[in-house]
Amino acid sequence: MKLAITGGTGFVGSHLIDVALAAGHQVRALTRRPQPDRDGVAWIDGSLDNPASLDPLIDSTDAIIHVAGVINAPDASGFEKGNVAGTLAMLAAATAGGTRRFVHVSSLAAREPKLSLYGASKAHAEELVTGSGLDWSIARPPAVYGPGDRETLELFKMAKLGLILMPPKGRLSLIHVDDLARLLLALAAVDAPSHLRIECDDGRANGWTHREFAAALGQAVGSSPRIVSTPGPLLRFAARADTLLRGRKAKLTPDRAAYFLHRDWVVDSKLGAPPHLWQPQIDTPAGLKRTAEWYRAQGWL
Repeated sequence: MKLAITGGTGFVGSHLIDVALAAGHQVRALTRRPQPDRDGVAWIDGSLDNPASLDPLIDSTDAIIHVAGVINAPDASGFEKGNVAGTLAMLAAATAGGTRRFVHVSSLAAREPKLSLYGASKAHAEELVTGSGLDWSIARPPAVYGPGDRETLELFKMAKLGLILMPPKGRLSLIHVDDLARLLLALAAVDAPSHLRIECDDGRANGWTHREFAAALGQAVGSSPRIVSTPGPLLRFAARADTLLRGRKAKLTPDRAAYFLHRDWVVDSKLGAPPHLWQPQIDTPAGLKRTAEWYRAQGWL
């Protein structure tokens, strides 16, 4: 296939390009900054807020995989710009350019739009996709981990130090970034079914408790860390403090704290991918261990 990919310079998008090239596909990828030349990849200078750059991105492509998005912003306008306006721009370009197959990367947060600004923006973007008239599919990944991820890196660092601070009691699902990439490619295939909303994970029934996940992180780095469940009020206080101290650069915002405090981020098995289309291949304990090894090799851990 010839694929148009947004977010190709980010964590998920870069792995998606790797997996796509390994499968023999050609890629056109949007970028704001110059990128090294790479066989099979045509880098398109531009951005989602520059409509003129989207025409060459989707030119003569078989499918669009829209990965780009914002996971952290200081206010609602930041999420609207990154997750809603960006999606609308890609849908408009797809409609005008004639590329009908549109694969959209959403989030489990979209099923709880009143919980966080992030979730609300993802839910709004999904509404735009489903009403587009294109041959759409939506992937709702849970927590995504793997080499290159800086979000879960902090948890690996805590595990190495022997103390992991986790949210209060709850459960979550996980998926390795390469498994997610394979799902996105499967959804982009010409003969794949459309109008699917997929919640994907590592195949572990009922997900992981926060303590089970923390223990698995410890095993991945070769430690037996102390696991502390952070009380909700303390997490919310820390979010306010981080926002006060670092302003727009804050990592733990009140919006993210609301997301972390939700007790159920486990995928709905009824929304799983058809087994003939895709199944996860990477066992989470093994995937976490390989991720830790990659972090060490890069000097991150």
